[in-house]
Amino acid sequence: MAPDDASAAASGSVRPELDVRALARFLDGEYAGVRDLVRTNLAAHSSVLEDAERLDRDAFRERVRDIAVEMAGTGQTGMGFPAAYGGGDDIGASVAAFETLAFGDLSVLVKVGVQFGLFGGAILQLGTARHHDAYLADLVAGRLLGCFAMTETGHGSHVQALGTVARYDAAAGEFVVTTEGDAARKDYIGNAARHAELAVVFAQLEVGGEARGVHALVVPLRSGGEVVEGVEIEDDGLKMGLNGVDNGRIRFRGVRVPREALLNRFADVTPDGTYVSSIDNPNRRFFTMVGTLVQGRVCVGGAGVGVAKVALTLAVRYAERRRQFEASPGAGEQLLLDYGLHRRRLLPLLARTYALHFAQDTVRGQLHAVFSGRDESPQARRRLESRAAGTKALGTWHATRTVQECREACGGAGYLAVNRFAALKADSDVFTTFEGDNHVLLQLVAKGLLTDHAGEFEDLDQFGVVRYVTGLAVEAVIEKTSAHKLLERVRDLLPGGDQWDREAGLLDPEYQLAMMRYREEHMLAGLARRLKAGVDRGRDPGAVFSSVQDHVIALAHAHMERLVLESFTEALGAHPEGGNKVALGLLRDLYALSTIEADRAWFMEHGRLTVQRSKAISREVNDLCRRVRPFAVGLVDAWGVPPQVLRAPDLLG
Repeated sequence: MAPDDASAAASGSVRPELDVRALARFLDGEYAGVRDLVRTNLAAHSSVLEDAERLDRDAFRERVRDIAVEMAGTGQTGMGFPAAYGGGDDIGASVAAFETLAFGDLSVLVKVGVQFGLFGGAILQLGTARHHDAYLADLVAGRLLGCFAMTETGHGSHVQALGTVARYDAAAGEFVVTTEGDAARKDYIGNAARHAELAVVFAQLEVGGEARGVHALVVPLRSGGEVVEGVEIEDDGLKMGLNGVDNGRIRFRGVRVPREALLNRFADVTPDGTYVSSIDNPNRRFFTMVGTLVQGRVCVGGAGVGVAKVALTLAVRYAERRRQFEASPGAGEQLLLDYGLHRRRLLPLLARTYALHFAQDTVRGQLHAVFSGRDESPQARRRLESRAAGTKALGTWHATRTVQECREACGGAGYLAVNRFAALKADSDVFTTFEGDNHVLLQLVAKGLLTDHAGEFEDLDQFGVVRYVTGLAVEAVIEKTSAHKLLERVRDLLPGGDQWDREAGLLDPEYQLAMMRYREEHMLAGLARRLKAGVDRGRDPGAVFSSVQDHVIALAHAHMERLVLESFTEALGAHPEGGNKVALGLLRDLYALSTIEADRAWFMEHGRLTVQRSKAISREVNDLCRRVRPFAVGLVDAWGVPPQVLRAPDLLG
């Protein structure tokens, strides 16, 4: 009997038998066919990983463009578009395809995201039939390349304050697009420096001298490969990574486009210059417009999880073959994964990756339900926007942390470019920034919690949130959150009455959920009280909000970690009995307890964790790592990262 098996028998636990193929099918879910198509395409184009180091920047950009167009020919990139224009009528499938594409070269991923997600998504979601008929078929086929010109040098996250202006000239029936100063220059725009023929440009609309807020227009950038008159484009230059993507800066010098260039799903301008919209409130109109573009955040969060899977596949498989030091005299050198510290470094990250995989399944399902028409209620859209923001933040931060830890765990070999970590680290780092800075996104999550995604949600800036909360009783704020209702239910289920946190077993899922729900509820109540106290003292609402932003981020983070655990628990409940379910249960416990352990200072400060119980949690995490270790390689293999894109000869042999 092996040492691990002997200790397992002594502790009363039985090592589960893992069926890797069955687990892979479960993880791929309803989109297994879509994911396999992407894996096939990744394998076919795996040489791009060498091209990234072999080719100069211009040649690599052309290579990336060519691959994106070739993938379009397989149907992989168009799944979210209507079938009438060559798409697959399945937005969930399009997100699953993007998640899987993150296993390969990330310049290709981002090129596809810009072309089909951002540019194509804006045409689809903000335009109407006239735009769909004009552009979608060529766009989906990869014959028409474009870009998404939102971010400006002076404004990124604060889209409502963009400086580019589109003024309507009624006499000519045209909009005149102008860059008003250097701060209004469009910046970091993917596809702009070389390949885009069109741009979806976000600009302040002025009609009859009246400002109507930010709207989107289709503006030509090139004709026959040459930049059109009035448009100035410069290359953003060498970046930390993603140098196969041609990011550029754009200025518009009085560029004229026809009235029909306005993407007019939510607002239009008549030929005589009358502004019309079905949404009277300008703030609600703006948030409705940008809310239709939420797919980008869902995709980037999923891509972050995909990057973490690649890093962990490399590090875990390397740790299963690399030996270092003798455990005892004459015993021979020991495998890295048999060291307790090495397991501690990698396996909680593996558990968190599984947890985020299931959380991504949840948000993808919500996206599909909203955009397929199954649930178009305002509440569903607000919940989706909040969850997409939070999942993106957690997923991309996790990718950054995981790549770094796995690189270190692979020693000097991990530092060699041939073993992929250099590209993974450089190319994924910006995921925490684009599609919304993570700290800004978590403030959006907290805003939804404080207002319970109220009907006024879209109209509230940070000052409005403060005023809204101060108009309610603190108890009302707490009771509106689902965490409060769930915690009350859990308290009834666990032993010990109000001593549930000291009496329940550490591996009781209700205990784990209760701890996370308690933290969230307590943080929410504390934040509401701090906001009310600040206003009661006569302080400016903006200053009050600024002074509690650390609390805002902590609340949003706690909320999202609770949702992640609930998604994992729900997925586990749907899995058939057997060894795979036992293994997933161990991972769920490892995710939950390592998350509580990471914030044990908070739980101890607030009386929900004794010193003894805190130490017991650490011992349990160590034991869970030991119990997961025998099938760790099977767990990473179940993700199905194609061997051709692992490209790590020194690590994998």
